[in-house]
Amino acid sequence: MNSHPKLTEIPAFNAYMGQGWGTPDRTPPVVAGAPEAAAAHRARLAAALPGVDVTVAAGHAPIRSNDTAYDFRPDSDFYWLTGCPVEGGVVVMRGGDATLYLPPPAYPGEPGFFSDVMHGELWVGAAPGLDDWSATLGIEVRPLDEAPSVENPEELRRVLAELRMIKDDWEIGRLREAVDRTVEGFAAVLAEIPAAVEGRGERWLQGTFDRHARTYGNGPGYAGIVGSGAHAPTLHWVRCDGPVLPDELLLLDLGVEVRSFYTADVTRTFPASGRFSPAQRQVHDLVERSHRAALAQVAPGRRFSDFHHAAMEVIAQGLHDWGLLPVSVDEALSDHGQHHRRYLVCGIGHHLGLDVHDCAASRPEAYHDALMAPGMVLTVEPGLYFHAHDLTVPPELRGIGVRIEDDLVVTEDGAEVLSAELPLDADGLERWMPHQAM
Repeated sequence: MNSHPKLTEIPAFNAYMGQGWGTPDRTPPVVAGAPEAAAAHRARLAAALPGVDVTVAAGHAPIRSNDTAYDFRPDSDFYWLTGCPVEGGVVVMRGGDATLYLPPPAYPGEPGFFSDVMHGELWVGAAPGLDDWSATLGIEVRPLDEAPSVENPEELRRVLAELRMIKDDWEIGRLREAVDRTVEGFAAVLAEIPAAVEGRGERWLQGTFDRHARTYGNGPGYAGIVGSGAHAPTLHWVRCDGPVLPDELLLLDLGVEVRSFYTADVTRTFPASGRFSPAQRQVHDLVERSHRAALAQVAPGRRFSDFHHAAMEVIAQGLHDWGLLPVSVDEALSDHGQHHRRYLVCGIGHHLGLDVHDCAASRPEAYHDALMAPGMVLTVEPGLYFHAHDLTVPPELRGIGVRIEDDLVVTEDGAEVLSAELPLDADGLERWMPHQAM
């Protein structure tokens, strides 16, 4: 029994598939301003590593299962240097000159047009050519198989991370957009709380935000957290598979990644009923005081760690006043104490940009120990997390988790809270909710 020949081996079929096609719109999907910003970023890298050859790859989508891959998202350093979202791309810089190497698309007349599931236009839709990319990005673009082998310096990722700490005006604009879309997403989620309480649960709210993020951006910038009741104290409750309880708090940690790949990261904690109980308000008010103390420390010339210490002092004093610390406030805050961290074991802020935890490859002296400077974008996110099974807290506080997280840009004379449209205080959050007590 003869096996069927592959379509690419049938001359008549190849000839037929190569004719009768018009030209689709092959305009590269580039965010306005991205090519100019990327050129400036390349100049900064060249100045930081003079005379050094570097290569940065876009990467490939990871496999989800068998022959099914996750959606592709370019490496953040690659996008910062190119403004190009193409899978498999590589940018090579030699001195001040840069060349972008991309996998060529397969057009009608080539067997790959109908046989290459990664690059064939019949499979992936209209695909810009290398000349299209070059004209749009303002950079030389050549076929990927011509890319030279370049040995990168060990410090490349660190240098890029530290350069990316200072955002230019274009980047700050993209982050404003991400935050604005995220605030809109919060409103969409709150409108669905009644349906979630009626039985659709945490996942319904997670899906509501994800749909919003996908509509107005690439999607969520990270796995969103929707934690109701006893799930709220779990720091990374990304399962979101529980019910939404009508009399409990609902912690929402969400962020939209916009088309430029910059993301927001915002958290608020709402009462699902529309009204905080006395115990819930007690916890929220303490977190709010610590949050405001931290915000006051964000300014140029101050250490990145200053807002962390300011928030921790308020938290430790509050827990001591409630009788929850087995030691004095001073001992708790000392290097050999840290007892208050039982209820706040995570950090309370990080850089924000193309990655939700941006610039993570930086040296400690350039991150937590560094002075803040204009153009830095960061989060402030203190919280208190009283687990339902933590017997060191009174019963009325068990199962309460509260976090408040804002996104800020450091300015010449202070800081601007990009997410200021969302209220901080309990009364303001109640007024912001679209429904009354259930």
